[in-house]
Amino acid sequence: MNKPIKNIRNIAIIGPYSSGKTTLLESLLFVTEKITRKGSITQHNTVGDSSQEARDRTMSVEVSVASTNHADIDLTFLDCPGSIEFLQETYNALVGVGTAIIVCEPETERILTLAPLFKFLDDWDIPHLVFINKMDRAKNNFLDILDALKQASSRPLVPQQYPIRKDRELIGFIDLVSEQAYHYHPDSPADPVPFPAELKVEEQITREEMLETLADFDDELLEKLLEEIAPSSEEILQDLRKELSADQVVPVMFGIADQDYGIRPLLDALVKEAPAPPVTASRRQLRAKENDTIVQVLKNFYTPQGGKLSLVRVWQGELTEGMLLNGDRPGGIYRLMGAHQQAIQTAVTGEIVALARMESITVGDTLSRSGEVKDLRKAEIMQPVYALAIAPERRKDEVKLSAALGKLIDEDPSLAWEQHGDTHEVILWGQGDIHLQVALDRLNRKYNIPMSTQMPKVPYKETIRKSGHSHGRYKHQSGGHGAFGDVHLDIKPLSRGGGFQFHQSIVGGVVPKQYIPGVEMGVKDSLQRGPLGYPVVDVDVTLTNGSYHSVDSSEQAFKQAARIAMTEGMQNCDPQLLEPILTINLYIPNEFTSNALQLVSGKRGQILGYESAMDWQGWDHITAHFPIAEMHNLIIELRSLTFGVGFFDWQYDHLQEVPEKVSEKILSHNGSD
Repeated sequence: MNKPIKNIRNIAIIGPYSSGKTTLLESLLFVTEKITRKGSITQHNTVGDSSQEARDRTMSVEVSVASTNHADIDLTFLDCPGSIEFLQETYNALVGVGTAIIVCEPETERILTLAPLFKFLDDWDIPHLVFINKMDRAKNNFLDILDALKQASSRPLVPQQYPIRKDRELIGFIDLVSEQAYHYHPDSPADPVPFPAELKVEEQITREEMLETLADFDDELLEKLLEEIAPSSEEILQDLRKELSADQVVPVMFGIADQDYGIRPLLDALVKEAPAPPVTASRRQLRAKENDTIVQVLKNFYTPQGGKLSLVRVWQGELTEGMLLNGDRPGGIYRLMGAHQQAIQTAVTGEIVALARMESITVGDTLSRSGEVKDLRKAEIMQPVYALAIAPERRKDEVKLSAALGKLIDEDPSLAWEQHGDTHEVILWGQGDIHLQVALDRLNRKYNIPMSTQMPKVPYKETIRKSGHSHGRYKHQSGGHGAFGDVHLDIKPLSRGGGFQFHQSIVGGVVPKQYIPGVEMGVKDSLQRGPLGYPVVDVDVTLTNGSYHSVDSSEQAFKQAARIAMTEGMQNCDPQLLEPILTINLYIPNEFTSNALQLVSGKRGQILGYESAMDWQGWDHITAHFPIAEMHNLIIELRSLTFGVGFFDWQYDHLQEVPEKVSEKILSHNGSD
């Protein structure tokens, strides 16, 4: 029997690294009796973080899924990675949920790390609430923590609880809706206790702020407050439900997840206030026939035993075993519980389930029974900002490397790879060093391809600054026909971006027409590696004169003569090293702007300008030209300066002469290799 759609909720658990998201999931499952014993991050036995890469690092590196039930409501939780390097996983998961819980620690200086999450949720109109975890470690006053949260969120915050402390220890809370006080107890629900009179003033101020915020969206409540009529608890809950569903306010709760403190009130809030699937679906503006089934892919996994699994959100209709989606039939439907899979026959609107062996689908894809549904909006793929040159430790693995890398990117589209045309290295791109190390671990563990790594070579080019004339003669005799070619070349620099141009001004047939293509080929070949050891660009070469032998000359001989002429001639044209320059756009909280400007300038970057970010209050946007040679650790240093939240995008712009001292260092280093 199918469950009522109105009794389904799916919730993403998000927040910075070490805030306690996986521990919170364990508590939610334990309190709802889905598990009989809580796992521990350090003991590697949690429902979430079931992958070997996560357990090796005691941190989430991909989305984990778990379902439970509370008060007759089916709850599916997506536990998302906290590291900024795995943010793509979080964004992809958020696309499919109805609500998000932002988990944070009670440290005002770390609240800034929530800013990218708040921004994404606000941009997508995803209802969310905040759970302040580890309140037993709070060094800051609760109201100070709220003030810091207000700076990070563009939506008004609505605290639903006020802490009760004894000798600085958190012992309970006051429910600001009912004004009932509670004391915590390990492994059991909090007990109602008399209201602590000493907190009356602080509680009243906080409660009035909550009511006034709600009244901003409810004229009836505003009228009652103006007339000093106390609203009932049910009226307040109705407002919270309505305004959370509309992503107008952000409720704030707190607790200590590893002791189960605050977990039951959080569950109650999710049941009573979080939107049901039809509300979420209407916000996504589905345009499809009512009897069609529509799902969207949130995540792909490659499992050791079962092959490819695709996590999907059912947006409309009923998904049944054997149903064709976009013309393909899944190999089964599964409900996930961490690393465990349970085969099911059907899934209904609002559920998040996994489809087996859908080989051709990618993250973000929209699938339907009719195959005629317009693609739903999906999270943008983050541009890679950190790279390593990789090579298989065993030559025999080179053949299967590209297929394995393709599967890694199918799981995580914020990875990318390329075979670089100039350096001939295989470059693996990602969001940071940990991100790439996890990918390399997977290559080894899943596909048995151990890799060696190094920093990518900089794809320098070279050019010339002076014109010159050169003569090249190739003469070879080895019995029978010999080989003879003779050319005179004028070599000139072109303006930056001019590329390569070849001309000929032969008069009187001193070089027959059939040999001129050989001259051009020889010139081009020589430009693959100039006198400084790099590909040559922005050069104009003209064949002005030459001679030939009626028997011994050939196109190949003239090709060799041209190479000789270029090799000798380029040395005398003042060769100059060029480096690729990027245009980078940095986004940082404005309190770190001066530090970011110094960082860019200190790496030979040229600041083009900076201004307030148009759609992000409190953030600045810096534009600069930046040498690719300095890019390798830029993201690491930028994150270090900005509590992990600064980021940038980039694109190739132009080639530029390398400063003389830097050029000398590069060339002397290459000469010593």
